Amino acid sequence: MRQRGFTLVELLVALGIFLVITGAAFSLLGSSQKHSQTESQLLASFQEARLGLDQIVRDVNDAGYPPPTFFQSAYPYLSASAPFAWSPGYTATSCQIGTGGGGTCITPEDFDIIIETNPNPQDAGSQVQWIRYQLQGTTLMRGMAAKAAADPAVETAAAGILAPFVQNVINNSSPAQIAQYQLSYPGMFPGGAPVPIFSYTCDTGTVPVACPAAAGAANAPANIREVIVTLIVSTPAPDATTGVPRIVQLTGRGRRVNPNQ
Repeated sequence: MRQRGFTLVELLVALGIFLVITGAAFSLLGSSQKHSQTESQLLASFQEARLGLDQIVRDVNDAGYPPPTFFQSAYPYLSASAPFAWSPGYTATSCQIGTGGGGTCITPEDFDIIIETNPNPQDAGSQVQWIRYQLQGTTLMRGMAAKAAADPAVETAAAGILAPFVQNVINNSSPAQIAQYQLSYPGMFPGGAPVPIFSYTCDTGTVPVACPAAAGAANAPANIREVIVTLIVSTPAPDATTGVPRIVQLTGRGRRVNPNQ
Protein backbone atom coordinates (compact mmCIF):
# COMPACT_ATOMS: atom_id res chain seq x y z
CA MET A 1 0.00 0.00 0.00
CA ARG A 2 1.39 3.37 -1.01
CA GLN A 3 1.87 5.98 1.77
CA ARG A 4 1.39 9.60 0.93
CA GLY A 5 4.00 12.14 2.20
CA PHE A 6 3.65 15.86 2.73
CA THR A 7 2.97 18.02 -0.22
CA LEU A 8 5.26 20.91 -1.11
CA VAL A 9 2.58 23.39 0.01
CA GLU A 10 2.28 21.70 3.41
CA LEU A 11 6.04 21.79 3.87
CA LEU A 12 6.18 25.49 2.98
CA VAL A 13 3.37 26.29 5.41
CA ALA A 14 5.06 24.35 8.22
CA LEU A 15 8.38 26.03 7.47
CA GLY A 16 6.71 29.45 7.51
CA ILE A 17 5.08 28.79 10.89
CA PHE A 18 8.41 27.57 12.30
CA LEU A 19 10.21 30.70 11.06
CA VAL A 20 7.58 32.99 12.59
CA ILE A 21 7.80 31.26 15.97
CA THR A 22 11.62 31.24 15.87
CA GLY A 23 11.75 34.91 14.89
CA ALA A 24 9.40 35.87 17.71
CA ALA A 25 11.49 33.89 20.20
CA PHE A 26 14.75 35.54 19.09
CA SER A 27 13.10 38.97 19.12
CA LEU A 28 11.93 38.40 22.69
CA LEU A 29 15.38 37.15 23.68
CA GLY A 30 17.06 40.20 22.11
CA SER A 31 14.67 42.57 23.86
CA SER A 32 15.32 40.82 27.17
CA GLN A 33 19.08 41.09 26.69
CA LYS A 34 18.84 44.82 25.90
CA HIS A 35 16.68 45.40 28.97
CA SER A 36 19.14 43.47 31.13
CA GLN A 37 22.05 45.50 29.74
CA THR A 38 20.26 48.78 30.47
CA GLU A 39 19.42 47.74 34.02
CA SER A 40 23.00 46.61 34.58
CA GLN A 41 24.28 50.02 33.41
CA LEU A 42 21.80 51.80 35.67
CA LEU A 43 22.83 49.70 38.67
CA ALA A 44 26.53 50.34 38.01
CA SER A 45 25.97 54.10 37.66
CA PHE A 46 23.85 54.15 40.82
CA GLN A 47 26.43 52.23 42.85
CA GLU A 48 29.29 54.46 41.68
CA ALA A 49 27.32 57.61 42.48
CA ARG A 50 26.25 56.23 45.88
CA LEU A 51 29.82 55.39 46.87
CA GLY A 52 31.02 58.77 45.62
CA LEU A 53 28.33 60.61 47.56
CA ASP A 54 29.19 58.73 50.75
CA GLN A 55 32.88 59.63 50.39
CA ILE A 56 32.14 63.32 49.86
CA VAL A 57 29.89 63.40 52.93
CA ARG A 58 32.58 61.71 55.04
CA ASP A 59 35.16 64.27 53.91
CA VAL A 60 32.82 67.16 54.75
CA ASN A 61 32.10 65.69 58.17
CA ASP A 62 35.85 65.72 58.89
CA ALA A 63 36.42 69.22 57.51
CA GLY A 64 38.54 71.50 59.68
CA TYR A 65 40.29 68.70 61.58
CA PRO A 66 42.53 69.02 63.42
CA PRO A 67 41.82 72.61 64.50
CA PRO A 68 44.70 75.07 65.12
CA THR A 69 44.21 74.79 68.88
CA PHE A 70 45.63 71.26 68.70
CA PHE A 71 49.06 72.48 67.60
CA GLN A 72 51.41 75.36 68.09
CA SER A 73 51.30 78.10 65.48
CA ALA A 74 54.86 77.16 64.48
CA TYR A 75 53.41 74.10 62.72
CA PRO A 76 50.63 75.49 60.49
CA TYR A 77 50.65 72.50 58.16
CA LEU A 78 49.70 70.13 60.96
CA SER A 79 46.33 71.80 61.51
CA ALA A 80 43.48 73.05 59.37
CA SER A 81 43.21 76.83 59.10
CA ALA A 82 39.56 76.55 58.07
CA PRO A 83 37.15 73.77 57.16
CA PHE A 84 37.11 74.74 53.51
CA ALA A 85 39.93 76.24 51.48
CA TRP A 86 39.23 78.89 48.90
CA SER A 87 40.66 80.88 46.06
CA PRO A 88 41.62 83.63 45.45
CA GLY A 89 43.50 85.01 48.45
CA TYR A 90 43.39 81.94 50.67
CA THR A 91 46.12 83.15 53.01
CA ALA A 92 44.99 86.76 53.24
CA THR A 93 41.35 87.37 52.40
CA SER A 94 38.07 85.57 52.13
CA CYS A 95 35.47 85.57 49.40
CA GLN A 96 31.69 85.29 49.17
CA ILE A 97 29.95 82.06 48.21
CA GLY A 98 27.30 82.19 45.53
CA THR A 99 25.26 79.67 43.58
CA GLY A 100 24.12 79.90 40.00
CA GLY A 101 27.34 81.64 39.02
CA GLY A 102 27.16 84.27 41.77
CA GLY A 103 29.63 85.13 44.50
CA THR A 104 33.31 86.01 44.31
CA CYS A 105 34.86 82.63 45.19
CA ILE A 106 36.52 80.52 42.55
CA THR A 107 36.12 77.73 45.10
CA PRO A 108 33.93 76.67 46.74
CA GLU A 109 31.07 77.07 44.28
CA ASP A 110 28.42 75.07 42.45
CA PHE A 111 30.65 72.38 40.98
CA ASP A 112 34.00 72.80 42.75
CA ILE A 113 34.94 72.46 46.43
CA ILE A 114 38.16 72.13 48.43
CA ILE A 115 38.04 70.53 51.88
CA GLU A 116 40.85 71.03 54.39
CA THR A 117 41.36 68.18 56.85
CA ASN A 118 43.62 65.41 58.09
CA PRO A 119 42.16 62.24 56.54
CA ASN A 120 44.43 59.97 58.64
CA PRO A 121 44.50 61.44 62.17
CA GLN A 122 45.61 58.11 63.68
CA ASP A 123 48.85 58.32 61.70
CA ALA A 124 51.35 60.38 63.68
CA GLY A 125 53.17 61.33 60.49
CA SER A 126 50.06 62.42 58.63
CA GLN A 127 49.55 66.10 57.92
CA VAL A 128 46.61 68.18 56.79
CA GLN A 129 45.64 67.81 53.15
CA TRP A 130 43.45 69.63 50.67
CA ILE A 131 40.82 67.35 49.15
CA ARG A 132 39.26 68.73 45.99
CA TYR A 133 36.15 67.72 44.08
CA GLN A 134 35.70 69.38 40.70
CA LEU A 135 33.29 68.66 37.84
CA GLN A 136 35.08 68.54 34.50
CA GLY A 137 32.65 67.94 31.67
CA THR A 138 30.58 65.00 32.89
CA THR A 139 33.25 63.57 35.20
CA LEU A 140 33.49 64.50 38.86
CA MET A 141 37.20 64.54 39.68
CA ARG A 142 38.82 63.99 43.09
CA GLY A 143 42.34 64.70 44.26
CA MET A 144 44.42 65.28 47.38
CA ALA A 145 47.42 67.54 47.94
CA ALA A 146 49.44 68.24 51.08
CA LYS A 147 48.58 71.58 52.62
CA ALA A 148 51.08 74.27 51.65
CA ALA A 149 51.38 78.03 51.80
CA ALA A 150 50.28 78.46 48.18
CA ASP A 151 46.77 78.87 46.88
CA PRO A 152 44.91 75.55 47.40
CA ALA A 153 43.17 75.87 44.03
CA VAL A 154 46.56 76.03 42.33
CA GLU A 155 48.03 73.18 44.36
CA THR A 156 45.11 70.84 43.71
CA ALA A 157 45.03 71.70 40.00
CA ALA A 158 48.59 70.50 39.43
CA ALA A 159 49.13 67.71 36.92
CA GLY A 160 48.29 64.28 38.24
CA ILE A 161 46.38 65.48 41.32
CA LEU A 162 42.79 65.15 40.11
CA ALA A 163 41.56 61.77 38.91
CA PRO A 164 38.15 60.53 37.69
CA PHE A 165 35.85 59.79 40.63
CA VAL A 166 32.24 59.62 39.38
CA GLN A 167 31.42 59.29 35.68
CA ASN A 168 28.43 60.55 33.67
CA VAL A 169 27.49 63.38 36.05
CA ILE A 170 24.98 65.62 34.24
CA ASN A 171 24.27 68.33 36.85
CA ASN A 172 25.74 71.03 34.62
CA SER A 173 24.05 70.04 31.36
CA SER A 174 23.23 72.55 28.64
CA PRO A 175 19.70 74.01 28.33
CA ALA A 176 19.04 71.83 25.28
CA GLN A 177 20.10 68.68 27.12
CA ILE A 178 18.06 69.61 30.19
CA ALA A 179 14.98 70.13 28.02
CA GLN A 180 15.50 66.65 26.58
CA TYR A 181 15.86 65.10 30.04
CA GLN A 182 12.71 66.83 31.30
CA LEU A 183 10.60 65.13 28.66
CA SER A 184 11.13 61.85 30.52
CA TYR A 185 11.92 63.23 33.99
CA PRO A 186 9.80 66.37 34.49
CA GLY A 187 10.65 66.56 38.20
CA MET A 188 14.38 66.99 37.57
CA PHE A 189 16.23 70.23 36.86
CA PRO A 190 13.71 72.67 38.38
CA GLY A 191 13.31 75.74 36.22
CA GLY A 192 15.26 74.10 33.43
CA ALA A 193 18.55 75.15 35.05
CA PRO A 194 21.66 73.20 36.05
CA VAL A 195 21.58 71.76 39.56
CA PRO A 196 24.56 72.60 41.82
CA ILE A 197 26.48 69.59 43.08
CA PHE A 198 27.43 71.58 46.17
CA SER A 199 25.23 74.04 48.04
CA TYR A 200 25.96 75.44 51.47
CA THR A 201 24.62 76.43 54.85
CA CYS A 202 26.65 79.03 56.76
CA ASP A 203 27.01 80.02 60.40
CA THR A 204 25.94 83.63 60.76
CA GLY A 205 26.23 84.06 64.51
CA THR A 206 22.57 83.21 65.12
CA VAL A 207 21.26 80.28 63.11
CA PRO A 208 22.68 78.56 60.02
CA VAL A 209 21.16 79.84 56.78
CA ALA A 210 21.72 79.20 53.11
CA CYS A 211 25.04 80.88 52.37
CA PRO A 212 23.96 82.92 49.32
CA ALA A 213 21.26 84.56 51.48
CA ALA A 214 23.75 85.62 54.17
CA ALA A 215 25.34 89.05 54.11
CA GLY A 216 28.93 90.19 54.42
CA ALA A 217 31.65 88.14 56.06
CA ALA A 218 29.25 85.42 57.24
CA ASN A 219 28.80 84.36 53.64
CA ALA A 220 32.34 82.95 53.47
CA PRO A 221 33.97 79.50 53.14
CA ALA A 222 35.29 79.67 56.71
CA ASN A 223 31.69 79.80 57.97
CA ILE A 224 30.31 76.84 56.04
CA ARG A 225 28.47 74.55 58.43
CA GLU A 226 26.78 72.09 56.07
CA VAL A 227 27.30 71.00 52.49
CA ILE A 228 24.33 69.59 50.58
CA VAL A 229 25.55 67.27 47.84
CA THR A 230 23.37 66.45 44.82
CA LEU A 231 24.55 64.06 42.13
CA ILE A 232 22.53 63.52 38.95
CA VAL A 233 24.01 60.61 37.02
CA SER A 234 23.05 59.13 33.67
CA THR A 235 23.79 55.71 32.26
CA PRO A 236 26.56 55.69 29.62
CA ALA A 237 24.03 54.87 26.88
CA PRO A 238 20.27 55.45 26.55
CA ASP A 239 17.76 52.67 27.05
CA ALA A 240 18.14 50.31 24.09
CA THR A 241 14.40 49.80 23.88
CA THR A 242 12.98 53.29 24.38
CA GLY A 243 16.00 55.44 23.48
CA VAL A 244 15.43 57.45 26.68
CA PRO A 245 18.45 58.09 28.94
CA ARG A 246 18.21 56.45 32.37
CA ILE A 247 18.93 58.93 35.17
CA VAL A 248 19.27 58.72 38.94
CA GLN A 249 19.51 61.60 41.42
CA LEU A 250 21.12 61.18 44.84
CA THR A 251 21.30 63.72 47.66
CA GLY A 252 23.36 63.73 50.83
CA ARG A 253 24.27 66.19 53.55
CA GLY A 254 27.63 66.60 55.26
CA ARG A 255 27.90 68.57 58.48
CA ARG A 256 31.30 69.49 59.81
CA VAL A 257 31.70 68.72 63.49
CA ASN A 258 34.50 71.15 64.34
CA PRO A 259 33.38 74.63 65.42
CA ASN A 260 34.55 77.78 63.70
CA GLN A 261 38.17 78.61 64.47
